[in-house]
Formats: sequence, C-alpha cells, structure tokens
Amino acid sequence: MNPRLETLHAVEASCWQELQRAVKARDHGWRQVVLATVGEAGADARTVVLRDVEVPSRELFFYSDSRAAKVTELVADPRATLVLWAGHLGWQLRLRCTVEVLTSGLDVSSRWARLKLTPAARDYLSPLPPGAPLTPSEPDRASREHFCVLRARVLSLDWLELHPDGHRRARFTAGSEPPWQWLSP
Repeated sequence: MNPRLETLHAVEASCWQELQRAVKARDHGWRQVVLATVGEAGADARTVVLRDVEVPSRELFFYSDSRAAKVTELVADPRATLVLWAGHLGWQLRLRCTVEVLTSGLDVSSRWARLKLTPAARDYLSPLPPGAPLTPSEPDRASREHFCVLRARVLSLDWLELHPDGHRRARFTAGSEPPWQWLSP
C-alpha cells in the first residue's frame, strides 16, 4: 500500500497526476469513467473513456457520437457528474462538471487526426445513431461527421480514500475560499 498523503495540496496534486496516468494506462481504474447526466426521463449514467486531461484548465476530454442521448442531454443541461474508482489506490472521485459538446474546431480535428489511425475510429463511423436497432444488412460506414469531443470543466472534486487505518474525504472547489477542505467520510 502506498504511503498516505497528509496535506490537502498533496491529495489534489495526486488526483490530477492519477488522472493524467489514466489517459495512458489502459488498466487504470480511472480510465473508464461513469458520466451521469439529466434528461427528460430523469438521471442517466453510462461509462465513457477518459481520453485527455488538461490540468491547468481543470478539463477532462471524452469522445462520443454526436447523435448519442448523452450529447442531447448535455446540450440541454451541461451539468454532469463523473464518478471514478481506482481500486489499487482505494480512491473514489466524484467530479462536478459542466460539459461542452465540441463538433468542430482544433480540439475536434486534432483528436480525430490521432483517432482515425486506430481501430477505435470505427466506433464513431456508424451510419446509425447509438442505440438504433440493427438491420440484417447494416449500411456502409459514415464519415467522421458524427464524431464529437466532450470537454468537461471540473468545478469541484470530491475525493474519498478507503483505507484500513481510517477513511478520509476532501473536497476541492475551484474559485471558492478556502479552495479545499477535509470532510467527514
């Protein structure tokens, strides 16, 4: 087990370092993130893959098909919660965010340029929207017109450590005073 972090500054810095590691390490628990949104039918949640992290701007990036229900929900109400669990650390993160759907521009074109060279590109080239029934003869692949990037701006980070010596919890909120505080687990 890793040594315990003792300061709020160290906890927050470690959270962002682990998020950056998760982008590259396919086996990191934080690579697959639960994204919760609100739609007409109420709350909804699904797993998305963490693709990029920009620490200075407190932003996380995910990819989607622009026809997906989550995109419609985020356009109507950009508030979302991300939930992450890393068993090897014993850490849970809950991130309150606003999510912007990007369908054009440098953030989209540069990420597509990298993605289109991988087998994962097929996930964004379906002529059918996510959740549509498949027919016996699926139509040909579409262009990248449905590929979009979800940019999540982290407003607050709630960290929970489950540890044999005692659980701990802290919250980090951008723009508040104080920006971080210990909480009862």
